[in-house]
Amino acid sequence: MHDEEPGGSTQSQPTPGAVIPLSRPSWVGRERDYVLAAMASEIHQGDGPFTRRCHALLEERLGVARALLTTSCTTALEMAAILARRVDPGRFAGEVICPSYTFPSTAGAFALHGYEPVFADVRADTLNLDESKVEALITPRTRAIVAVHYAGVPCEMDALARIARAHDLVLVEDAAQAIFSRYHGRPAGALGDMAAFSFHATKNLSCGEGGAITFRDEGWVARAEIIREKGTNRDQFQRGLVDKYTWVDHGGSYLPSELLAACLLAQLEDAEAIQARRRACYEQYLARLAPLADAGLLRLPVVPEGVESNHHLFFVRVDSADTRDRLTHALEAEGITALFHYAALHRTPMGRRFGERSLPVAEEAARTVLRLPLYAGLALEDVDRVGDAIERFYGTSRAWSGACAT
Repeated sequence: MHDEEPGGSTQSQPTPGAVIPLSRPSWVGRERDYVLAAMASEIHQGDGPFTRRCHALLEERLGVARALLTTSCTTALEMAAILARRVDPGRFAGEVICPSYTFPSTAGAFALHGYEPVFADVRADTLNLDESKVEALITPRTRAIVAVHYAGVPCEMDALARIARAHDLVLVEDAAQAIFSRYHGRPAGALGDMAAFSFHATKNLSCGEGGAITFRDEGWVARAEIIREKGTNRDQFQRGLVDKYTWVDHGGSYLPSELLAACLLAQLEDAEAIQARRRACYEQYLARLAPLADAGLLRLPVVPEGVESNHHLFFVRVDSADTRDRLTHALEAEGITALFHYAALHRTPMGRRFGERSLPVAEEAARTVLRLPLYAGLALEDVDRVGDAIERFYGTSRAWSGACAT
């Protein structure tokens, strides 16, 4: 497959024998023009016109009260950690319940601000936070629950929301992988009190490095704007609400530059086309690998009824770490990049500091999940090439003439 230039299409053609990467940003064509326009302007810092247009698009499409761009999903989670504190700044912040099978930032952003992560197991079907395990972990020190929408499939948010309300806890969505996913008709990002998104180069929509925090209700917004502006009320000053600005709260430098916002705006405007290409590849994988799943050789992703995935990643689950290693090497030998995903955080050197426990599903996922190439520019023929290689690994062979509708 040829390399895509920044001004190129999300469409691409396969080149026999070329290496298929795990992920690749898919540029839609206007990124360069928007970035050059931002560079030509006098506003390069955050919260300029491109940032405001991104905020407006996110608020409209997610149905949230407010969206604020951040430098990453990690810093969006840090903002959520600060907002969720309900004690004096100098005291211990409390505990946060989060899944063990997730990226370190989910726990690390809260640990950085004085929380103790309490790791929960994940569901055997979706690998999302197991809602049935959460309530038993709540103590008087619990302040928040973080629900990670793994692979773009939303958690069982109704159940988690009921638990959060019953115990007066903040419900945070780690929606790093779930931009424009939906749960019973409602967008991810509008399901909890607040949500964190990622626009990293590996995500569905990208500006290289970037993120956003969203709020379902206005009540969080005023303080969030202060935290995002280094703990100052600068935003209120710029809107003429105060005659000078000063340090009033905790905060950090969480605003991305206008250049990143300009790049992201082009992606947001073409999101439907990007999502459609990812969906086509995802569905092709399902069709190709279904016979192997039916034979019990591997397991495929599960999307529960009422949930709409954004097809962020495609993964298979094999029977052991040894099988995964051998399959990874077999694919690599055919020019196909496939990788494991997360370690179970409670088994990591940092995670062990917060207590030992057994979380069998998270531990099994850490041994057996293998991610396959998926990005908007991936050709369907290359999906078939991956499928052929996996079939050869398992010693099966069949003619394939099906095609997934695009």
